[in-house]
Amino acid sequence: MTESANHREALASRLGFILLSAGCAIGLGNVWRFPFIVGQYGGGIFVFLYLFFLFILGFPILMTEMAVGRGGRSNLVGAFRTLASNHATVWSWLARAMISGCLILMIYYTTVSGWLFSYAGYYARGTIAECGTPAECGAFFGTLLASPGRSLGYMLLAVALGTLICWFGVQKGVEQTVKYMMGALLVLMVVLAGYALTLPGAKEGLTFYLKPDWSHFAQNPLETTFAAMGQAFFTLSLGVGSMTIFGSYLKWKKSLAAECAWIIALDTAVALCAGLIIFPICKSYGVDAAQGPGLLFVSLPNAFHNMRLGRLWGTLFFIFMSLAALTTIVAVFENLIAYLQDEHHLSRQTATLSVGLAVAILSLPCVFGYNIWNAIHPLGGSSTILDFEDFIVSQNLLPLGSLTLCLFAFSKYGWGQAGFLAELEAGQRWRFPKMFLFYWRWLLPVIILAIFALGYWQMFFRG
Repeated sequence: MTESANHREALASRLGFILLSAGCAIGLGNVWRFPFIVGQYGGGIFVFLYLFFLFILGFPILMTEMAVGRGGRSNLVGAFRTLASNHATVWSWLARAMISGCLILMIYYTTVSGWLFSYAGYYARGTIAECGTPAECGAFFGTLLASPGRSLGYMLLAVALGTLICWFGVQKGVEQTVKYMMGALLVLMVVLAGYALTLPGAKEGLTFYLKPDWSHFAQNPLETTFAAMGQAFFTLSLGVGSMTIFGSYLKWKKSLAAECAWIIALDTAVALCAGLIIFPICKSYGVDAAQGPGLLFVSLPNAFHNMRLGRLWGTLFFIFMSLAALTTIVAVFENLIAYLQDEHHLSRQTATLSVGLAVAILSLPCVFGYNIWNAIHPLGGSSTILDFEDFIVSQNLLPLGSLTLCLFAFSKYGWGQAGFLAELEAGQRWRFPKMFLFYWRWLLPVIILAIFALGYWQMFFRG
C-alpha cells in the first residue's frame, strides 16, 4: 500500500486519479438533468453557453479545490487548518460546514439512485413491460414511490454498495472499482449513443441538440444565460470538498491545469453523450425532451416499450444511469470517510461503517417523506424533503462553499495568493496570465454571489 507523507493512502496512478475525480463529477446532473434542461432552453444555444461557462466557472474552482487538497495533504478541514496563514480555527469551521454538504447530498442522492437501480432490475426481469402509454409508465413509477418498503430497500442497496467499495481502501477498493465502473459506463454510453443515432428521428434530434437556435435565445436571453451558468457551476459538485480529498491523494507534482482539463473533458463528454442518446430517442418516439424530471422515469420507459429490443436497451440505459450515480456515491463517501479518519482518528473500517450507517439513517425522512407527499402525484410540484435537501445543497452550500474556496486561496487571511499560486503552478512550464488571475480573484466571486442570489430570486419571484 502506498502511503503519503502523513501516513495516508495515495492513489496508485494518474489514470486512477482522473477517472476517480471524473467519477465524482459525473452523476445525475450529467445524465439526467443536463438533457432535459437543454430541452427546456432551446437545444444547441444552451449547449454552447454551457461549455463557455464551464470553462470560466468550473475550471478555476476545480483547480482551487485540487490545489487546496494537494497543498494541505488532508481533507478540507485539515487542509484549511494547515494552509491558513491567519484564523485557522475560523477556516476549519467553515470547512466543516462545507463538508456537511456531502452528507446532505448523500441522504437524498442515494434515494434517487435507488430508483435507478430498481428500474435496471425491472427491465432486466421484464417486469416493466406493461408501460405501453405515458399514463401507464407514470402509474408504474407511482407504485414505486407509494411503496416505502421498496424505496427503502433500493436506497439501502445504494448505501451498501458505496460502503462495501470504500471498505477496502483507496487503492484496492475505491480506485480499482471506479476504474472498472467508469470503463463500463463509457462503453455503455458509446453503445447506447451508437444505437440512438440509427433511429429514424436521429437527424432531427441532433439538429435540435447541436445547432444553436438564436431565435429561442432572443426570446429569453437572461434566463437562458443564467440557466447555462448554473448548470456549468453545479455539474462538477464543487464547494463541498469532494474534489479536495482527491487532490490530497496525489503523490506527484504535475500540472493541475492539465489534470483538471482531463476531468472536465470526461465530465463534459458524458453529459454531451447523454444528449446524443436521449434526443434522438425523443424525436423518434415523439417524447417532449423539455418536460423535466418525468423524462427519465415516465417518457423514456414509454419510448423503450415501443422500440425494437426495448427491454434490452432499457436495461442497458438504466445500468448506465446507475453506474453514473454509483461513482458519485463512492467518491463522496470517500470524502466523508477521509474526514473521519483525519479529524477523529478512526480506522478505515470504523469510518466507513459510520458513514454508511449515518447516510442510511439520515436518508429515512427522504424515503418516507417523498412517499407521504407524492404517492398520488409523484411528478407534481409539491414540496418534499428531497426538494428541500436539494435546495440546501445546490442553491446554498455549493455556491457559498465555492466562494469560500476562492476567498481562502487569495486572501491574506487565508492561504494567500503567493502560496496558492506556488502550489497551483507546481509542475507547469508556464504561469497563469495576470488577467486570468485578476478575474479569478475579483470577478469570479461576484459571479458566484450572483448565482447564489439568482437561486433565491427564482424561488421567491419566479416560483
